[in-house]
Amino acid sequence: MPKIGIIGGSGLYHMDALENRREVRLETPWGEPSDSYIQGTIAGREVVFLARHGRGHRINPSNLPFRANIYGFKELGVEWLLSFSAVGSLREELAPLDFVIPDQFFDRTKGRPSTFFDEDVVVHVAFAHPVCKTLGDVAEAACRKVGVKVSRGGTYCCMEGPQFSTLAESNFHRACGFDVIGMTNLQEAKLAREAEMSYATVAMVTDYDCWHEEHDAVTVEQVIEYLTKNAANAQAVAIEAVQNIPDGPSPFANALSNSILTDRSKISDASRAKYARLIGKYL
Repeated sequence: MPKIGIIGGSGLYHMDALENRREVRLETPWGEPSDSYIQGTIAGREVVFLARHGRGHRINPSNLPFRANIYGFKELGVEWLLSFSAVGSLREELAPLDFVIPDQFFDRTKGRPSTFFDEDVVVHVAFAHPVCKTLGDVAEAACRKVGVKVSRGGTYCCMEGPQFSTLAESNFHRACGFDVIGMTNLQEAKLAREAEMSYATVAMVTDYDCWHEEHDAVTVEQVIEYLTKNAANAQAVAIEAVQNIPDGPSPFANALSNSILTDRSKISDASRAKYARLIGKYL
C-alpha cells in the first residue's frame, strides 16, 4: 500500500501514535529538509511524519525548505500527504479550535520557490483545484468522527510573514472573501502536485487574525493554549484519517503526463538525473 505523509505545523512537532518508528535524514537536490523524517506505522499503515518548522520550531515560514521537504516525502514513497497548519480566522463563524479544510489557495507571498523545475525543464501542471477531494473527504470525516468542529471548503490566504497582518491587510483579506490566513501551505500544495501526490490541508484556527474587535484582548498564553489543544485534536484526526485513506495510488499519480513542454532531446543528462524521481517515467 502507498505510504501516507503527515506534515506537522505549529504545535504539532511529533506523532505519539507512530509505532515501530525510525528516523531518516535525507539530502535532496534542494538541500536538507526541515528535520529528519519519522517513519513508522499507525493501524498497520506506513506513515512518514515531518515537523514543518523543525523540532523546537527553528525555521520561520519565509525560510522553509519547501522543495526539500516535499521531495523527501517523494523519495520515501509517499503518495498521500496530509498537512496540518495553524491559521488565523477571517470569519466570525470560524472560531479558535475549529478546523477548516480549504479547497482553494490564494498567494500573497513574495517570490518563494514553488516549483521543482527551475532549470532546463519547463512544466505547467494543472492547479485549478489544488486540494485532493478524496483526501479532503477523509480528513473531514475524521474530524467529525473524533468530535472536532470542522468546516469544509473555503480559501486559505497564504501570506509571507513572519510578521502577522496589519489591520488594513486583515480587512482587505476579509473583503476579498478569504476564510483563513496562514504562511506555509500554498507552496506545499504546488510542489505536492508536481510530485504527483494527493494533498490536503487541515487548517487549525488559533485566533481571529487582527480584524476582530476582541483581538487585542487575546494573550500569548491563550494562543499557546489553543495551539496545544489543536495539536492534541490533530493527533486524533490524523490517527482516524490514516485508517481511511485509500490503499490505492493517488488520483494525481500521473499529474505531469501532459505537463512537460520541453523537447526531450534538449534536456541535459544532469537535469535528467536531478529530476529522475519526479519525471523519469516520462523521459
